[in-house]
Amino acid sequence: MLVVRPAGPADLDHLLELAILSGPGFTSLPEDPDQLAERLDLSRDSFEGTLPPQERWYTLMMEETDTGDVDGIASVKAAVGLNRPFFSFRLVNNASSSPSLDIRLEHQTLQLVNECTGWSEVGSLFLKADRRKGGAGRLLSQSRYMLIGAEPDLFAETVLAELRGVFTPDGACPFWDHVAHKFFPMPFDQADMMTGSTDKQFILDLAPRHPIYVELLPEPARAVIGKVHPQGVAAMALLESEGFRPNGLIDIFDAGPTVSCPRDHIRTVRDARRLTASVVDDVEAELPSLVSTDSVGDFRAVRGRAAIDGDTVRLPAEVAEALKVRTGDTVRVKS
Repeated sequence: MLVVRPAGPADLDHLLELAILSGPGFTSLPEDPDQLAERLDLSRDSFEGTLPPQERWYTLMMEETDTGDVDGIASVKAAVGLNRPFFSFRLVNNASSSPSLDIRLEHQTLQLVNECTGWSEVGSLFLKADRRKGGAGRLLSQSRYMLIGAEPDLFAETVLAELRGVFTPDGACPFWDHVAHKFFPMPFDQADMMTGSTDKQFILDLAPRHPIYVELLPEPARAVIGKVHPQGVAAMALLESEGFRPNGLIDIFDAGPTVSCPRDHIRTVRDARRLTASVVDDVEAELPSLVSTDSVGDFRAVRGRAAIDGDTVRLPAEVAEALKVRTGDTVRVKS
């Protein structure tokens, strides 16, 4: 059975493997063992509650209980932009007209902004290629919202997600090559690494201070603004199914879109029910349900058979064992 559970320092080898497989442009998964080790320490401290709530970054691993294989990762940042700015480009529509010439024009510009301070962020969603079927991606994605729903007050009222922008098959990034690199004269990988490991002062120092007119950009750059990397199309669909929508912000390096949704309007947060578990030998259910624990500290989530009866849910022993719950414990269930 697949279970989503907290990540900690013992997962370093698994996390490094996933970082290597994720490829270029996946800012939150650098191929740097030291950075990844720090992230796992941060995850442990976040789940243990030893950090202030807004400093927490919860990392989740998807594990096959029978084999111990770790095949995917996802995460929730409690808040962004507090200790380090959260820069984006905003796509702005500008209108101009000349009544005497009977001409009206509309132009789009890119403007550097820092608008998401204090928002929560769901991200780092990545699965190994052979797991991208059979509902594993949906389980991993929705587990983040079950985590938020378990203790909503630990998270902001608005939740965002950034999606990786377009890269060509040979690893080139059209927006970086034609636009961002003009302001950041360094390899993409270096800028990407510095985004995750520094205070981002270099962005404030070097980023354009004036609007960039989209119409003046080369066509390869214009074509990818707000577009999702092919490997991120499924992730975008999952976000949209939860209620996330583009908010006009894009990444300053690869032009991938940012989407957002009010926390309490996220479908899984809104629809999951708190129920009392009753562990039984077997359960008849036409479709599996999403089931998780009801606290952040001991969070676990699975998709398995569950039968709801009023305020009680009957769980087969294998589901209860994967969640580490017993009869009488409170769980959250989304059918």
